[in-house]
Amino acid sequence: MITVVTPFLAFILAVILLWGRGITWLDLALCCGFYVMTMLGITLGFHRLFTHRSFKCIAPIRIALCLAGSMAAQGPVLFWAACHRRHHKCSDQAGDPHSPHHEGEGWLAAWRGLWHSHVGWMFSHETENYVRLAPDMIRDRSLMLMNRLYFVWIGLGILMPGVLALLITKEWHSFWTGILWGGLVRLFLVHHSTWSINSICHLFGASPYETDDQSRNNAVCAVLTFGEGWHNNHHAFPTSARHGLKWWQVDLVYYLIRLMSLFRLAWDIRLPTDSQLAARAKSG
Repeated sequence: MITVVTPFLAFILAVILLWGRGITWLDLALCCGFYVMTMLGITLGFHRLFTHRSFKCIAPIRIALCLAGSMAAQGPVLFWAACHRRHHKCSDQAGDPHSPHHEGEGWLAAWRGLWHSHVGWMFSHETENYVRLAPDMIRDRSLMLMNRLYFVWIGLGILMPGVLALLITKEWHSFWTGILWGGLVRLFLVHHSTWSINSICHLFGASPYETDDQSRNNAVCAVLTFGEGWHNNHHAFPTSARHGLKWWQVDLVYYLIRLMSLFRLAWDIRLPTDSQLAARAKSG
């Protein structure tokens, strides 16, 4: 409840404070900068690195990504990965924690499904079986230490933009607006951008590849999440480090992985072969 409601209330407060007064470039820069950092923590770190092991990287980057992902306040890394792995095991079937397709027929059921998949599931979600779903992560001592300090990282992610604003302007007013925009409003934006993958990307968009679910590619979601919105591609090839499988499907997360590989910071990058792509592609 705190995770979902507090950033929303902060967003409303920010709109009220902004009305007729404007927003400073520093507040905007802090919001955008911490959005990029924590979004990459979720997409590059929690999702492609820890959950799907689609590439490997050096230990300092693993720790930094775990820290940044935890600052996004979407659950500790162990919970996030286990929940997402269960989603893939039974996507849009019984047992999927956040499918929008289990609420019945009709427009009202469709709205209930959209709400459930976007945010409602978090209010009724049961504890995951971590031993069954994420044994590799449990054996990683450094990862489990980061997992145990989850609430510390959330607090740090909220306070850091305020401290930076204070150091830059030497004004306490900037400290509070930094917390508001770089901390809480940023959380609101990151939350709803990533949650849209669970909801919008299982309802609206194209499905060029054969899968056992109703995953969709959605370009708007892909832009907001740096490539995660090519969701049908991802469900067709879950371990692929690249989600934008066509040249025109922009995937900033994958570009960053390739950049890291050039400097030998990342390796063992997993990609589908041409034959695998052809086998999964829908005819016509």
